[in-house]
Amino acid sequence: MSKIYAVGDIQGCAPSLKALVKKLPKKSNMIFLGDLVNRGPNSLAALRQLKSLQESGRAECILGNHDLHLLAIDAGVRKTKGLDTVDPILKAPDRKELIDWVRNRPMALSNGKVLTVHAGVLPQWDLQQTLECAQEVERALRGKSYKQFLANMYGNTPNKWSNSLKGYERLRVITNALTRMRFCTPSGQMEFESKEGLGNGPKGYIPWFKAPKRKTANTLIYFGHWSTLGLLRRNNVIGLDTGCVWGGKLTALEIANSNKDSKSLEIIQVDGYDHPLKM
Repeated sequence: MSKIYAVGDIQGCAPSLKALVKKLPKKSNMIFLGDLVNRGPNSLAALRQLKSLQESGRAECILGNHDLHLLAIDAGVRKTKGLDTVDPILKAPDRKELIDWVRNRPMALSNGKVLTVHAGVLPQWDLQQTLECAQEVERALRGKSYKQFLANMYGNTPNKWSNSLKGYERLRVITNALTRMRFCTPSGQMEFESKEGLGNGPKGYIPWFKAPKRKTANTLIYFGHWSTLGLLRRNNVIGLDTGCVWGGKLTALEIANSNKDSKSLEIIQVDGYDHPLKM
């Protein structure tokens, strides 16, 4: 049976992606944990390679906040920012094919025992509800009126889950949890400004995976998004954003079958991008 590796945030670091794929076993498969593009030196080449890997059956790619940012810019509902590196994608002859491919990527994946997401999972969600909520956003992205969803996607409110949420407010909370969340209160109220490490969150807030009554506590979760954590390995969570775009590493970690066999997993790393603004 082929090994499957979860891979942290690439953010357009095409040389690191190419080097990592070369180091992985030839028959292995990959799940990329989002932030496929942006900030790195060659988002276009990275996106083309990821699309090729997915279409060949070797990989799947989860969407992160930078990937949604690309879709919003393409849709004309968001403007590029100073550090963005997505313009070559928007000027590429295969722009439409690339954008359509991004729109059709999942927001979360699971084999029933292990869950992969970009950022985090709200404490009120069990595994099944997490996947169902992810599918709600996927349907919005893949529908004919996806640009309307993108136009209503941004915002920090509501900042807490309720099963009674409807419409764009519901989709916004789901999107923010899956692609932006780092800290929340024990009851799941999200905070979006802080990007520091585990012990440096705002008063009253904790890392999302430390929520005391989190319903996915017995599910092994692989996630990215949080580069200041570095490589994080705990009993039930594995963080793989090791700051590739900021001069760190691009990290792949073998996906376990359960929490029990997650201690001896194979790690493969390559050098990241020597960013001129690296931290």
